[in-house]
This record gives sequence, structure tokens and C-alpha cells, in this order.
Amino acid sequence: MKAKIIKIVSKDYGVFLEDTKEKVMARVAGKVRLQFSPVVGDMVEVSYQMDRYVIDRILPRRNSLVRPAIANVDQAFIVMSVVDPNFSTSLVDRLSILVKAAGIKPILVITKTDLKYPDDVETEIEAYERGKMLVIRTEKGFINPAIQHSLEGKITVLTGQSGAGKSTLLNTLDPSFHLETQEISKALGRGKHTTRHSELHEIAGGLVADTPGFSSLSFSHLELKDMADCIPDFEPYLHQCRFNDCLHENEPDCTIKKAVLKGDIAKSRYQSYLQVLALIREENRRMKR
Repeated sequence: MKAKIIKIVSKDYGVFLEDTKEKVMARVAGKVRLQFSPVVGDMVEVSYQMDRYVIDRILPRRNSLVRPAIANVDQAFIVMSVVDPNFSTSLVDRLSILVKAAGIKPILVITKTDLKYPDDVETEIEAYERGKMLVIRTEKGFINPAIQHSLEGKITVLTGQSGAGKSTLLNTLDPSFHLETQEISKALGRGKHTTRHSELHEIAGGLVADTPGFSSLSFSHLELKDMADCIPDFEPYLHQCRFNDCLHENEPDCTIKKAVLKGDIAKSRYQSYLQVLALIREENRRMKR
């Protein structure tokens, strides 16, 4: 029977049985362990043997992350605060690229909108709202219904600034969550990581990982030619350039660059794209040394 792994404790696996809608504990068959380790989010086949459930096979994954170890992720909430810590378009863009490159839908969640914040931050947020990525605003004590709607029936990871309110967001969605939160370090302008374990929790009709995703912002595994496909705001203009292998840097008749000049794509978004191309080249050079 089919099941989904929602919790791992040592060698015990908490699984959700699709047929009976039960949550049970299971062990992994030896032949499965020899292939690769199951992670939360994995779809598996289980059987009942000698008074216990056994995971016999891990079904093919749509995608997977290393940190946190999770598979078959539908979407990632990129959680960013307007202040304390300050909003960063560069971080939003880099995270959205990594999310898209992993085959995961990025959703930008803006927190602390009840606080006073600079006008230029509002301008940047409005630019994202005009783009192709879903943007959801929240404030202390209020959960935008769009968040609950987005979570329903999906596996979601949270990423973004430390101290931006990821744990607070989950605690507000489900008060039984009780994730430890922290005050922002005024000296550093960022919080300390406080989430300590990985598990999928049922929230708003979906499953949410309680550990930050994409803790490493490494781009070395990515190909230059694939990067434009990972920018949501580039989507309407892709595959229309004169050259099929256009990287949208210095090539003539580039549709992306024309859209930037017309203001249809934010200049900051394009600059983030160029920075990522440079990062990929630099990381690849370091690996070859």
C-alpha cells in the first residue's frame, strides 16, 4: 500500500497511509537501506509483516532537498520582513532562483507589515506584486487567508532571513506548534537559528517542514543556460531572443534586456540575475583549481 513519510526518529518512520488515512510507525527493509535513505516527503510502498509495517520501496521523487532532507516539495515560502531584519531584494531573487531550479514553486511572504518601514521597501515589494511570483503580506497576529489557501494539499518548506518570522508564522497558523522564536540581535541585524529538528507538520490542510530550506546558497550545481528559466519575471520574454543560447548579458536583440529598458522587468531583478551568473562562474572556477 502507498504511504507518505511524515516523520523520522532514528530508525523509525512515521508514515501516513493513503488508503486508510492512518498514521503508523514503520521500519525500513534492509534492501531499501542499501539503495538510499528515505526522507520526509517520500512516497513509499509499505506492507504489514510480523505485527509491524515495513517500507519495501521508495517511489520516484519529483524533487528533493539536502538541507533539510525532504522530498516531493510543492512550494517554498520565501519569508522576508520589511524591517528588522531589513528587506533584501538580492536575497529574495537568489532564493527564488534556487527554489525554481529545484523544481519548486516560490511564494514570497512579507512579514511585519504592521511596522513602519521605508518607502523604497514598499516600492520593491510592489514590483514583486506586479511580477509573476505570488506575494502574500502578513502582520503580527494576522494571517492572510491566502497563506492558508496556499498551504492546503501541498508540501511546503520555509526559507528566508533568520529572524524574519518563520517560526512566528507557523505558531500563529497553529498554536500547538510551539516552535521556539527569538529576539533579533540588534548588533547583527539578524536572528539566531532556533528550529532544531525536521518533521512534516499538518497545518491548514497541508504539510509543512519546520526546518529552514536552502540553508546553503551554493550555485555551483546550476547551469548558466538554465538560469533565465528560474526568474519568474523573465517568463513572458523567454525564447524570443535572436540567439537560442542567449544568456541575456551582452548579446544583441535580447528580449529580456529590452524588457528591462522598458521597465517591464525591474532593474534590480535583472541585476540579481547577472550576479548569480557571476557567482556560478566563480564557484565553477574554484572547483576546477
